[in-house]
Amino acid sequence: MILTPIGRIRSTLTDRTNAPRQAAEGAPPATLEILPDYAEAVDGLEPNQDIWILTWLHDADRDTLRVHPGSDPRNPITGVFATRSPDRPNPIGLHRATLLRIEGLTLHVDAIETIDGTPVLDIKPVLKSETARNPSLCEKR
Repeated sequence: MILTPIGRIRSTLTDRTNAPRQAAEGAPPATLEILPDYAEAVDGLEPNQDIWILTWLHDADRDTLRVHPGSDPRNPITGVFATRSPDRPNPIGLHRATLLRIEGLTLHVDAIETIDGTPVLDIKPVLKSETARNPSLCEKR
């Protein structure tokens, strides 16, 4: 399996230890810098559109299988597949964000909890049918 980044996150967050765990915990806006090879793939994206951003959490510990959810030692040890921990065998991040504006190959998004330089693997639109089937998806973060 080969994954090829399509771009990188640019953020004021530079240190994983100081980054919020979820966007709603005070994450700043950020930009996605899309590589020129993928310029045509940006066609059709629109401002104010909700998107899913898949990232490769490059600072993750890929050997971690169990964690205290939320990094809170008061929470019982839980398998990473039942948590949102960035430490996991395949550290793929899934982030919902609103696309604020597009400037060429730079996509400006609202709050996202990823650190500067995080590779972007893919972008997908949030479909109306996803929100209709699960109203909790309407509630951002």
